[in-house]
Amino acid sequence: MSGLYLPHVRDLWVRPALASLPPALNNLSRMQGVLGIGNKESGYRYLVQTNPAETAKGFWQMETATHDDMWRNFIRYRPDLQAALLGILSGAKPEAARLVDRPIYAAAMCAVHTYRSSDALPAVNDAAGWAAFWKRNYNTEGGAGIAAEAVPYFREAMEA
Repeated sequence: MSGLYLPHVRDLWVRPALASLPPALNNLSRMQGVLGIGNKESGYRYLVQTNPAETAKGFWQMETATHDDMWRNFIRYRPDLQAALLGILSGAKPEAARLVDRPIYAAAMCAVHTYRSSDALPAVNDAAGWAAFWKRNYNTEGGAGIAAEAVPYFREAMEA
């Protein structure tokens, strides 16, 4: 399903992203979830949505409005997250365009998005649980995604 070799995505982008964030965000379940979300959202093939009317960016297909809202209403009130993300950016401004050209930043923002949710993370290796979490919290109830169809993408991420 994936366009890129998932162990490389995990080891070169997702692990470094989570290692740069506060320790509470660095665990195996979140790593599997972030890897699975990117696998479901873009298949690690597309850096921008193919529909020109949409604004999702990066392999994790985060909407510009979601990115900006996270900074305005969540990250700015959490100095540990803010410092970690600014460190990943190495002096670049925290703007949605960085989701395209800085995959470690995009993976970190996906992880922060999962952290922002009040839902508990699914258990390690729970592909169905992560597919449901993704639908509720990342794709949203109004999104076009279907949790049952996402399970294979999360399973593939967990087996990488």
